[in-house]
Amino acid sequence: MTAVFVTGTGTEIGKTFVTTQLIGQLRAEGRAVRALKPLISGFDAAAPEGSDAAVLLAAMGLDANAENIAAISPWRYARPLAPNMAARAEGEVVDMDAVVEFCGAEMARAEAAGETLLIEGVGGIMSPVSDDATNLDWIAALEIPALLVAGTYLGAISHTLTAVAAMRARSLEITRIVLSESGGEQVGLAETAAELERFLAGIQVQEVARAAAS
Repeated sequence: MTAVFVTGTGTEIGKTFVTTQLIGQLRAEGRAVRALKPLISGFDAAAPEGSDAAVLLAAMGLDANAENIAAISPWRYARPLAPNMAARAEGEVVDMDAVVEFCGAEMARAEAAGETLLIEGVGGIMSPVSDDATNLDWIAALEIPALLVAGTYLGAISHTLTAVAAMRARSLEITRIVLSESGGEQVGLAETAAELERFLAGIQVQEVARAAAS
């Protein structure tokens, strides 16, 4: 495993938490690992320590200074919208070719260094990234496996099956599905996992309890 894309069925589903868990597991095994979140929306330049980039850097044992944040999250926008919309609000345009080129260079660097590279997407699998590309297109362009983070809220099974269908339609490799327990009214972790496994034979489903994510 050299590079893996971490995507989700929707926004606020637990992608960053799952990515930090993976970083911790790999570091505990003595393996070199880096994580990127190339695009961030809702970034508060006055309080960068609260950003997803800062959370990832902390998991890697790095300071959340301006240089390190820019290195793993070069595209940062203030409004909490899809990146193309957030960029438009600032008079900018997300250049998908530049995003793919950045990731490709980081993948080559990781391979040369013997590192595992985790690339966290934005929003859900079908969330727009640029005006003409979604996360699905982004993963396809990188040609790397993807880990899908899903929830246990009512409707999550349908959303997860839909996401998998979209990914399979593009012949994307799904390494596993990680269920990040949802708050509020929800279906149980074990019940959700059992239903997904019933419909998705061959894909590993991993459960993460809410207590572990708090």
